[in-house]
Amino acid sequence: MSLIESINTEKLPNHLAIIMDGNGRWAKQKGLLRSLGHENGTKSVKKTVEACAKLGIGNLTLYAFSTENWSRPKLEVDTLMKLLVHSLKKELKTLQKNNIRLNSIGNLSKLPSPILKELDEVIEKTKNNSRMTLTLALSYGSREELLNVVKIISDKVKNNIISVEAINESIINQHLYTRNLPDVDLLIRTSGEHRISNFLLWQIAYSELFFTEVLWPDFTEENLYEAIISYQKRERRFGKTSEQIK
Repeated sequence: MSLIESINTEKLPNHLAIIMDGNGRWAKQKGLLRSLGHENGTKSVKKTVEACAKLGIGNLTLYAFSTENWSRPKLEVDTLMKLLVHSLKKELKTLQKNNIRLNSIGNLSKLPSPILKELDEVIEKTKNNSRMTLTLALSYGSREELLNVVKIISDKVKNNIISVEAINESIINQHLYTRNLPDVDLLIRTSGEHRISNFLLWQIAYSELFFTEVLWPDFTEENLYEAIISYQKRERRFGKTSEQIK
């Protein structure tokens, strides 16, 4: 039996998030420029997006560029930005063919105007697609997101829009970048690193975590299936006992 045949389509994660790590190391191992690692990483993005859509996963969020990534060498940042614009233009047909809606989260105001323009256009053109929502986390940092939530809610309390007593998890969720997305069920990180790197800290509170040694440009559909099968073998208790779940 193949890996995909082992997947229970009734128990898929509704929201899958991926920290796509290892592009630079992949290039270094092959004696190539880091930019070629990022370029090859886009091929894994396409394969993963299409595989998730075919499986029936409703939401896929990819950590494409963090707030911390701005501190990388200017040449690498510029290359990443150009690659992002190119990918958005190139993959619009793929999104439309697979009925995928594009979404984005993060401090988007920091992105160069050509990227914002292309991003807005693809989001607009795919807004009525309904098979899957693909969210790109761009210039994203979870601590910055939570800090913004605190500021916004504090201002609303100050102006008597929200009372202190009314603040709960639901109110916080409504002010997150991900307000229109469900919590993450499964988080995958590639390249052998075992950390979260400031990604969706609130949203992954009860996520299952899957770490793989595979570098992102080498990540295949089979690696995706392995992660999902591992997820499906786990018992998600959300603080309850096994007996309560059963």
